Amino acid sequence: MLAGFALPAWSGPYDTEFKAYLENDVIPAARKAGVSSQTLQRELKGLTPDTSLPGLVGPGGKGEPPKINFQAEFREPANYFKDSQFNALVGPGRRKMQQHAAVLAKIEQRYGVPKRIILAIWARESGYGGAKIPHDAIRVLATRAFMGQRPEFFKDELIAALKILQSGDVSRAAMKSSWGGAMGQPQFLPSSFLKYAVDFDGDGHHNIWNSDVDAMASIANYLAKHGWVSGRDWGYEVFLPDTVSCTREGPDNRQPIRDFVKEGVKRVSGKPFPDHELSRPGNILMPAGRYGPAFIATENFYVLKDYNESDTYALFVGHLADRYSSNNGFAGAWKPTKKTTRGAVRTLQQVLEKKGYDVGGADGLIGYKTRRSIGKDQEKNGYFATCWVG
Repeated sequence: MLAGFALPAWSGPYDTEFKAYLENDVIPAARKAGVSSQTLQRELKGLTPDTSLPGLVGPGGKGEPPKINFQAEFREPANYFKDSQFNALVGPGRRKMQQHAAVLAKIEQRYGVPKRIILAIWARESGYGGAKIPHDAIRVLATRAFMGQRPEFFKDELIAALKILQSGDVSRAAMKSSWGGAMGQPQFLPSSFLKYAVDFDGDGHHNIWNSDVDAMASIANYLAKHGWVSGRDWGYEVFLPDTVSCTREGPDNRQPIRDFVKEGVKRVSGKPFPDHELSRPGNILMPAGRYGPAFIATENFYVLKDYNESDTYALFVGHLADRYSSNNGFAGAWKPTKKTTRGAVRTLQQVLEKKGYDVGGADGLIGYKTRRSIGKDQEKNGYFATCWVG
């Protein structure tokens, strides 16, 4: 127990249990991980849980988790790709590219990640550092460890955050996070900070909160460490002829890009694929099946997904990166589709599972395994595959 580790004069409904949790669970684990008693005393003294955070379930994570609203309308991919969103980010991104031209060239040279990709992630995560990130990271992480849905995960993140404060890279006042515990301009969890944050401006601090240079370099380092293939793009929007089935979508169906070309797949720009890409692997990507644009994605698309596990996130980043050098939107249209609910999607997935298809889990979300399963069932029943609901 820490001397002087006491609650404030006023107390919330969980404060006593929270204090005991910190003393009996967090502090011993943190000490074992190398966090000093001085750091623990300084950062945890008087700490109370923030019960206003979303997704909490109760002490020990043993309450009832929030139920998924399967009655809610399923969000179509088109909703993520409105021109207004890109237009709002392209201009500031181009200015940032000019402002940081010299340092971006050095970052790109060191990590092999294109500057336009770095900027696009920076834009998506924090509006180039302009987004308000208001929460005290320690309080958020401690609360989620105490009464969130993944207590062990967040306890580890809390200990990682305490290590960061102990290192002196950032002050407690400056260590701001989202309500989910993601910190600074690149929105790193503390464990990612310890692995990937870099001091690229040379001031002695890994400062992803207030240093544009460190934020950009840390994003590049993250992507490089997750396997970014230098010299390759993320992907290309293509014309996919009807003779190439959408059921062939997915990273497990990769083949050399030249083989797609032989099948009549063409870039929508009218330009040929770069020579150095022809022998390299790619795969079909169709986030809305035949009701939206089609792409040939490279391994780097899936590195973007490592940053945020979502096809729409990775495609948003890739497309925004392309827009910095071109004002062109998607060539293929996001066509209107039948409105449905997440519950109806889950029911369809369960039906497909009973037929023996691998939909990637009946969760009411339409990933590539669900899309191609829909398409295979359509073809089996004599229809042209659209790989989409309805």
